[in-house]
Amino acid sequence: MIRIVESPREAMQSLPYVIPTQQKVDYLNTLLKCGFDTVELGSIVSSRMIPQLADTSQVLRQLDFSDARSKGMVLVVNEEGIELSCSIDGVTQLCYPYSISPTFLQKNLHSTPAQALNFVDILLNAGIQKNRIVTIYISMGFGNPYGDPWSLELLHQSVNELINRGARAITLSNVSLEIDFNLIRAVYSFLIPEFPDADFGLHLHTSGILWKRQTEAALYTGCRTFDSVIHGIGGCPMTGQELLGNLKTEDLLGWLADLKYPVNIDPVWFQKSLEIAGELFHD
Repeated sequence: MIRIVESPREAMQSLPYVIPTQQKVDYLNTLLKCGFDTVELGSIVSSRMIPQLADTSQVLRQLDFSDARSKGMVLVVNEEGIELSCSIDGVTQLCYPYSISPTFLQKNLHSTPAQALNFVDILLNAGIQKNRIVTIYISMGFGNPYGDPWSLELLHQSVNELINRGARAITLSNVSLEIDFNLIRAVYSFLIPEFPDADFGLHLHTSGILWKRQTEAALYTGCRTFDSVIHGIGGCPMTGQELLGNLKTEDLLGWLADLKYPVNIDPVWFQKSLEIAGELFHD
């Protein structure tokens, strides 16, 4: 089964304007009914850094999880975020944007590699204590534009460290660096046999030209979890680099349907989500 993580957080955080809280709630409630494996509902981060998501705690408290068909996920970067997210029953998954790039960690989290690993320990322990799924993202997982060292061996060491700490869901992201499908194939064909008990995902940022070959490279080497965003909007505004868009959910679903992979997305609710997204996300 292919698992799709719909990430409206990615779209909202990159906008030059702030979507009103009630409109966010209405949109997320619609997405939760579509049948995605997971919907990333927001992030508990500094309102100064990401003002577009400053109301995430209010949004979470107003969501209706009674007939949700998806896990609700929140990005957290501190213990306050863990506690707040776990106080909402419908939030059953937490994630953290770890990286093997020290420059990314400093720009994005004002953190050193040692501090980031320490928080990974805190988050994984909280996941056990509070019965939450934890996904660790490896941002700049396919290299970086900063000149920081990167290699398959360094990536292997980083993944091994996370696995030894208890991580089992690990998603790789390129964030702001367009990547060749051959590199994607090399990474997953190297990691997945080495760590067969881990669930490796792909959070693909793409210009929209190479997405199919990039996604094929991951799928055909064993990746089964894919992040996407309706209309492909968004990116990370804290990298200091030009943003790439995200893998479009519409493209991903159509492609998987052509390949006869079951994804169990409700077409009525998905169409409604597309229509709402068209109203919310504008120039």
